[in-house]
Amino acid sequence: MRARHHTRSLANPPAAQPRPDRARLASCRDFAEFYPLYLAEHRNVVNRRLHFIGSTLALACLFLLVFTADPWWLAAAVGCGYGLAWIGHAAFERNRPATFSCPLFSLMGDWVMWWQTLTRTDRRP
Repeated sequence: MRARHHTRSLANPPAAQPRPDRARLASCRDFAEFYPLYLAEHRNVVNRRLHFIGSTLALACLFLLVFTADPWWLAAAVGCGYGLAWIGHAAFERNRPATFSCPLFSLMGDWVMWWQTLTRTDRRP
């Protein structure tokens, strides 16, 4: 007997909760208040993986910057990190990155989500 496999569209995240509005993201007073809203903006698995790949490449570029002193690696780090994340938001999540509303909290959220992905503590599908 064959097992049934359920497939989910990678381009369409589940609609369990409404997405937070920009004003609510921008009005967060601390990171603890911001991070659950940030996660709601990152429901799509492809978007999260693009964030992880981009952040990992950005780390590699920063490593190369330190050891080569070539300033182009800084530009490459920014391009890899933000470029892949923004592609994920535009193509798969279909929302505007939180970077534009809360740049510092968004950067912090990227690295917390990166760590949770690396350590497999992100339990979302």
